[in-house]
Amino acid sequence: MPDTVRSDDSIFDHPDIISVLFHPRREAVRKDFSATMDPVLITVDEAEAVGAVFHTAGSRQPTILFFHGNGEIAFDYDDIGAVFVRQGINFFVADYRGYGFSSGQPTVSAMIKDGHTVFDYVKQWLADAGYSGKLFVMGRSLGSACALELAAERTSEISGLIIESGFAYALPLLRLMGVDTDRLGLTEEKGFRNIDKAARSHLPLLVIHAEYDHIIPFSDGRLIFESSPAENKRFITIRKADHNTIFYYGLDDYVSGVKAFVENL
Repeated sequence: MPDTVRSDDSIFDHPDIISVLFHPRREAVRKDFSATMDPVLITVDEAEAVGAVFHTAGSRQPTILFFHGNGEIAFDYDDIGAVFVRQGINFFVADYRGYGFSSGQPTVSAMIKDGHTVFDYVKQWLADAGYSGKLFVMGRSLGSACALELAAERTSEISGLIIESGFAYALPLLRLMGVDTDRLGLTEEKGFRNIDKAARSHLPLLVIHAEYDHIIPFSDGRLIFESSPAENKRFITIRKADHNTIFYYGLDDYVSGVKAFVENL
Protein backbone atom coordinates (compact mmCIF):
# COMPACT_ATOMS: atom_id res chain seq x y z
CA MET A 1 0.00 0.00 0.00
CA PRO A 2 1.33 3.51 -0.75
CA ASP A 3 2.75 5.64 2.07
CA THR A 4 -0.15 8.07 1.76
CA VAL A 5 -3.74 8.17 0.55
CA ARG A 6 -4.14 11.60 -0.98
CA SER A 7 -7.50 12.77 -2.25
CA ASP A 8 -8.36 15.74 -4.47
CA ASP A 9 -10.82 17.24 -2.03
CA SER A 10 -11.25 20.39 -4.10
CA ILE A 11 -13.31 18.55 -6.71
CA PHE A 12 -16.13 18.53 -4.15
CA ASP A 13 -16.00 22.31 -3.74
CA HIS A 14 -18.50 22.78 -6.57
CA PRO A 15 -21.49 24.99 -5.52
CA ASP A 16 -23.97 22.21 -6.33
CA ILE A 17 -22.22 19.99 -3.78
CA ILE A 18 -21.50 22.60 -1.13
CA SER A 19 -25.18 23.61 -1.05
CA VAL A 20 -26.28 20.10 -0.01
CA LEU A 21 -23.24 18.79 1.84
CA PHE A 22 -23.05 21.65 4.35
CA HIS A 23 -25.87 23.18 6.38
CA PRO A 24 -24.04 25.75 8.53
CA ARG A 25 -25.77 27.29 11.52
CA ARG A 26 -24.18 30.16 13.37
CA GLU A 27 -24.41 30.73 17.10
CA ALA A 28 -22.49 33.21 19.23
CA VAL A 29 -20.44 32.05 22.18
CA ARG A 30 -22.73 31.77 25.17
CA LYS A 31 -21.87 33.03 28.63
CA ASP A 32 -23.48 30.22 30.62
CA PHE A 33 -20.78 27.59 30.23
CA SER A 34 -20.29 25.06 32.99
CA ALA A 35 -17.00 24.77 34.84
CA THR A 36 -15.99 21.80 32.66
CA MET A 37 -16.54 23.60 29.32
CA ASP A 38 -13.96 25.75 27.58
CA PRO A 39 -14.82 27.44 24.23
CA VAL A 40 -11.80 28.12 22.01
CA LEU A 41 -11.23 29.76 18.64
CA ILE A 42 -8.65 28.10 16.40
CA THR A 43 -6.94 30.07 13.63
CA VAL A 44 -6.95 27.96 10.46
CA ASP A 45 -5.50 30.49 8.03
CA GLU A 46 -4.69 34.21 7.92
CA ALA A 47 -8.31 35.28 7.62
CA GLU A 48 -10.42 32.54 9.22
CA ALA A 49 -10.88 30.68 12.49
CA VAL A 50 -13.07 27.79 13.64
CA GLY A 51 -14.72 27.44 17.00
CA ALA A 52 -14.57 24.44 19.29
CA VAL A 53 -15.66 23.46 22.78
CA PHE A 54 -13.46 21.44 25.14
CA HIS A 55 -15.32 19.45 27.80
CA THR A 56 -12.69 18.69 30.43
CA ALA A 57 -12.69 15.66 32.71
CA GLY A 58 -9.12 15.79 33.97
CA SER A 59 -5.49 16.00 32.94
CA ARG A 60 -4.86 12.26 33.24
CA GLN A 61 -7.99 11.23 31.36
CA PRO A 62 -8.20 10.19 27.68
CA THR A 63 -9.27 12.83 25.16
CA ILE A 64 -11.56 12.43 22.14
CA LEU A 65 -11.30 14.95 19.31
CA PHE A 66 -14.75 14.87 17.70
CA PHE A 67 -15.87 16.06 14.23
CA HIS A 68 -19.66 16.36 13.97
CA GLY A 69 -22.19 15.95 11.16
CA ASN A 70 -23.21 18.48 8.53
CA GLY A 71 -26.32 19.93 10.18
CA GLU A 72 -24.83 20.17 13.66
CA ILE A 73 -22.66 22.56 15.65
CA ALA A 74 -20.35 22.04 18.61
CA PHE A 75 -22.92 23.46 21.04
CA ASP A 76 -25.32 20.65 20.10
CA TYR A 77 -22.98 18.33 22.00
CA ASP A 78 -23.10 20.11 25.35
CA ASP A 79 -25.17 17.34 26.92
CA ILE A 80 -23.13 14.52 25.36
CA GLY A 81 -19.94 16.28 26.39
CA ALA A 82 -21.20 16.38 29.96
CA VAL A 83 -21.99 12.66 29.79
CA PHE A 84 -18.47 11.85 28.63
CA VAL A 85 -16.97 14.06 31.33
CA ARG A 86 -18.88 12.05 33.93
CA GLN A 87 -17.36 8.92 32.35
CA GLY A 88 -13.87 10.36 32.79
CA ILE A 89 -13.30 11.32 29.15
CA ASN A 90 -12.21 14.72 27.83
CA PHE A 91 -14.36 15.61 24.81
CA PHE A 92 -13.15 18.22 22.30
CA VAL A 93 -15.82 19.12 19.71
CA ALA A 94 -14.68 21.09 16.66
CA ASP A 95 -16.85 23.07 14.25
CA TYR A 96 -16.23 23.79 10.56
CA ARG A 97 -15.95 27.17 8.87
CA GLY A 98 -19.28 28.98 8.99
CA TYR A 99 -20.62 26.82 11.83
CA GLY A 100 -21.24 28.00 15.41
CA PHE A 101 -18.98 30.94 16.19
CA SER A 102 -16.54 30.12 13.38
CA SER A 103 -15.85 32.58 10.58
CA GLY A 104 -15.82 31.97 6.83
CA GLN A 105 -17.77 29.57 4.62
CA PRO A 106 -17.41 25.79 4.53
CA THR A 107 -15.85 23.86 1.66
CA VAL A 108 -14.71 20.26 1.51
CA SER A 109 -11.08 21.15 0.88
CA ALA A 110 -11.08 23.60 3.81
CA MET A 111 -12.76 21.07 6.09
CA ILE A 112 -10.10 18.42 5.43
CA LYS A 113 -7.22 20.89 5.69
CA ASP A 114 -8.62 22.47 8.84
CA GLY A 115 -8.94 19.03 10.42
CA HIS A 116 -5.14 18.82 10.50
CA THR A 117 -4.85 22.32 11.96
CA VAL A 118 -7.42 21.54 14.65
CA PHE A 119 -5.61 18.30 15.44
CA ASP A 120 -2.30 20.16 15.84
CA TYR A 121 -4.00 22.73 18.06
CA VAL A 122 -5.52 20.07 20.31
CA LYS A 123 -2.20 18.25 20.66
CA GLN A 124 -0.45 21.49 21.62
CA TRP A 125 -3.27 22.54 23.95
CA LEU A 126 -3.09 19.22 25.79
CA ALA A 127 0.71 19.37 26.04
CA ASP A 128 0.73 22.97 27.30
CA ALA A 129 -1.95 22.18 29.90
CA GLY A 130 -0.10 19.10 31.12
CA TYR A 131 -2.67 16.56 29.91
CA SER A 132 -1.16 13.10 29.73
CA GLY A 133 -4.04 10.83 28.66
CA LYS A 134 -4.25 9.18 25.27
CA LEU A 135 -5.72 11.02 22.27
CA PHE A 136 -8.48 9.53 20.13
CA VAL A 137 -10.09 10.86 16.96
CA MET A 138 -13.80 10.44 16.29
CA GLY A 139 -16.07 11.48 13.41
CA ARG A 140 -19.82 11.34 12.89
CA SER A 141 -21.44 11.31 9.44
CA LEU A 142 -19.69 14.03 7.39
CA GLY A 143 -17.11 14.30 10.18
CA SER A 144 -16.01 10.73 9.46
CA ALA A 145 -14.06 12.17 6.51
CA CYS A 146 -11.94 14.30 8.87
CA ALA A 147 -11.41 11.45 11.29
CA LEU A 148 -10.39 8.98 8.58
CA GLU A 149 -8.07 11.55 7.01
CA LEU A 150 -6.24 11.98 10.31
CA ALA A 151 -6.21 8.24 10.97
CA ALA A 152 -4.53 7.64 7.61
CA GLU A 153 -2.08 10.54 7.71
CA ARG A 154 -1.31 10.98 11.43
CA THR A 155 -1.47 7.38 12.60
CA SER A 156 1.52 7.48 14.94
CA GLU A 157 0.04 10.45 16.84
CA ILE A 158 -3.34 8.84 17.59
CA SER A 159 -4.24 6.07 20.02
CA GLY A 160 -7.49 4.98 18.39
CA LEU A 161 -10.20 5.80 15.85
CA ILE A 162 -13.98 5.96 16.37
CA ILE A 163 -16.36 6.25 13.41
CA GLU A 164 -20.05 6.88 14.05
CA SER A 165 -22.53 6.84 11.14
CA GLY A 166 -19.59 7.15 8.75
CA PHE A 167 -19.74 6.87 4.97
CA ALA A 168 -17.56 4.50 2.98
CA TYR A 169 -18.37 5.95 -0.45
CA ALA A 170 -19.24 9.56 -1.26
CA LEU A 171 -21.06 9.28 -4.59
CA PRO A 172 -24.12 7.34 -3.36
CA LEU A 173 -24.50 9.87 -0.54
CA LEU A 174 -24.29 12.80 -2.96
CA ARG A 175 -26.81 11.18 -5.32
CA LEU A 176 -29.20 10.72 -2.41
CA MET A 177 -28.90 14.46 -1.82
CA GLY A 178 -29.76 15.20 -5.45
CA VAL A 179 -26.30 15.85 -6.90
CA ASP A 180 -25.78 14.83 -10.54
CA THR A 181 -22.42 13.18 -9.99
CA ASP A 182 -22.12 12.07 -13.62
CA ARG A 183 -22.58 15.61 -14.95
CA LEU A 184 -19.91 16.87 -12.56
CA GLY A 185 -17.52 14.09 -13.54
CA LEU A 186 -17.07 12.85 -9.98
CA THR A 187 -15.43 9.53 -9.16
CA GLU A 188 -14.65 7.82 -5.88
CA GLU A 189 -10.97 7.61 -6.83
CA LYS A 190 -10.66 11.42 -6.95
CA GLY A 191 -12.68 12.28 -3.85
CA PHE A 192 -12.78 11.59 -0.13
CA ARG A 193 -11.49 8.01 -0.47
CA ASN A 194 -12.81 7.14 2.99
CA ILE A 195 -12.66 3.42 2.32
CA ASP A 196 -9.03 3.63 1.18
CA LYS A 197 -8.12 5.61 4.29
CA ALA A 198 -9.85 3.06 6.49
CA ALA A 199 -7.85 0.30 4.78
CA ARG A 200 -4.60 2.18 5.39
CA SER A 201 -5.02 2.71 9.13
CA HIS A 202 -3.99 0.00 11.60
CA LEU A 203 -5.31 2.04 14.51
CA PRO A 204 -7.62 0.32 16.99
CA LEU A 205 -11.09 0.95 15.63
CA LEU A 206 -14.60 1.33 17.00
CA VAL A 207 -17.45 1.68 14.49
CA ILE A 208 -20.95 2.66 15.62
CA HIS A 209 -23.85 2.64 13.16
CA ALA A 210 -27.63 2.78 13.34
CA GLU A 211 -29.46 -0.33 12.17
CA TYR A 212 -31.88 1.65 9.97
CA ASP A 213 -29.73 4.61 8.97
CA HIS A 214 -31.68 6.24 6.11
CA ILE A 215 -28.90 8.60 5.01
CA ILE A 216 -25.71 6.57 5.28
CA PRO A 217 -26.55 2.87 4.93
CA PHE A 218 -25.65 0.41 7.64
CA SER A 219 -23.58 -1.39 5.00
CA ASP A 220 -21.21 1.62 4.83
CA GLY A 221 -20.36 1.19 8.47
CA ARG A 222 -19.71 -2.50 7.91
CA LEU A 223 -17.48 -1.73 4.91
CA ILE A 224 -15.35 0.68 6.94
CA PHE A 225 -15.06 -1.90 9.70
CA GLU A 226 -14.22 -4.80 7.37
CA SER A 227 -11.70 -2.73 5.37
CA SER A 228 -9.68 -1.88 8.45
CA PRO A 229 -6.60 -4.07 8.99
CA ALA A 230 -6.65 -3.29 12.72
CA GLU A 231 -6.24 -6.26 15.02
CA ASN A 232 -8.23 -4.47 17.71
CA LYS A 233 -11.62 -3.44 16.35
CA ARG A 234 -15.25 -3.56 17.43
CA PHE A 235 -18.59 -2.85 15.77
CA ILE A 236 -21.64 -1.60 17.69
CA THR A 237 -25.08 -1.71 16.07
CA ILE A 238 -27.65 0.70 17.47
CA ARG A 239 -30.87 -1.28 17.11
CA LYS A 240 -34.08 0.40 15.88
CA ALA A 241 -32.29 3.72 15.27
CA ASP A 242 -31.89 5.76 12.09
CA HIS A 243 -29.31 8.43 11.30
CA ASN A 244 -30.85 11.03 13.60
CA THR A 245 -32.18 8.88 16.44
CA ILE A 246 -28.99 7.11 17.39
CA PHE A 247 -28.87 8.72 20.86
CA TYR A 248 -32.59 8.19 21.46
CA TYR A 249 -32.39 4.45 20.94
CA GLY A 250 -28.82 3.71 21.91
CA LEU A 251 -27.29 6.32 24.22
CA ASP A 252 -26.28 3.77 26.86
CA ASP A 253 -24.71 1.38 24.32
CA TYR A 254 -23.02 4.31 22.59
CA VAL A 255 -21.46 5.83 25.70
CA SER A 256 -20.54 2.52 27.36
CA GLY A 257 -19.01 1.31 24.08
CA VAL A 258 -16.85 4.40 23.69
CA LYS A 259 -15.83 4.28 27.36
CA ALA A 260 -14.82 0.63 27.13
CA PHE A 261 -12.90 1.26 23.90
CA VAL A 262 -10.77 4.11 25.25
CA GLU A 263 -10.22 2.50 28.64
CA ASN A 264 -9.13 -0.84 27.20
CA LEU A 265 -6.40 0.91 25.23
